[in-house]
Amino acid sequence: MLKIVEGIIKGDRRSLSRAISIIDNEEDHHQEIIREIFKKTGKALTLGFTGPGGAGKSTLIGKLVPEFEKLGYKVAIIAVDPTSPITGGAILGDRVRMQSNIIENSDVFMRSVASRGAVGGISKSLRNIIRILDAAGYRLIIVESVGAGQLEIEVSKVVNLTLVLFTPNTGDKIQAVKAGLTEIGDVYIINKADLDGANSLYLTLRDLIGETDRKPIVVKVSAKTGKGVKEFAQKIDEILKDRMRIFQYRERLMLEMELKDMILNIIQKKIISMLDDNKSFNNAIEMVQTKKIDPFKAAENISADIFKNNNKLKKNKRVNKK
Repeated sequence: MLKIVEGIIKGDRRSLSRAISIIDNEEDHHQEIIREIFKKTGKALTLGFTGPGGAGKSTLIGKLVPEFEKLGYKVAIIAVDPTSPITGGAILGDRVRMQSNIIENSDVFMRSVASRGAVGGISKSLRNIIRILDAAGYRLIIVESVGAGQLEIEVSKVVNLTLVLFTPNTGDKIQAVKAGLTEIGDVYIINKADLDGANSLYLTLRDLIGETDRKPIVVKVSAKTGKGVKEFAQKIDEILKDRMRIFQYRERLMLEMELKDMILNIIQKKIISMLDDNKSFNNAIEMVQTKKIDPFKAAENISADIFKNNNKLKKNKRVNKK
């Protein structure tokens, strides 16, 4: 693992790709990699782009990347596919259009990962993929995801800024607002602003969410024509620099959630292992099945039994040390 860690720190693309695969698949040594690079992380800023399919996220990102580079950022892109590690259909078409603008740019690293439909799984994977890219020297990491309900919430948990795209042809404007995307965004973008209905959608969004306590920003751009893209990149740069204190507070909340998830996962594995060898647990299953006890009471009894035995074990250890 020492060789791959050295490759990450040097920004070697093959090492990055291999490390991301190891992290994403939770292969052997994935924890070791994160441990080795962890002290070199914490410098990158992150953007999460989301919104309904066909909103033009990939195209807009492709236009924004050169503008971010002019502002001094080294950019990496993580594209989250909600269905498969191998992108397909309209998603693939969007990715190809984005790549056509930046594919020859060796300074930009781009990688697709799959959500596999697991709630909580993608956020854990993304956190560590971001750390790898952070350690490799990428200072702006863009996460793109397709509008797919829970996935958007997962992505918003691991980025500094969440940017939600809408288009005039999204459909029923009010229904789009009800879709839940308006609850997670820091910035709302009306893309394809050159189309009819853009102003109407802009006013609708501004009226419904622009004056809330969160005071999210609502802007209009056209990725197709490039109108407003440069100004938008500059605006994002300003926001990233102005909100560092907020990001530090958010990072603390993110770390709190991450540690809780990890602790609960460790405890769950240990408890399951204990239950497999617990005679009382097997007896409780039979008692519940024969209706001699209800499942709530059975769970309470087993839990109390586990904690009781654990406390006895601790007490015996203290006695033996004396």
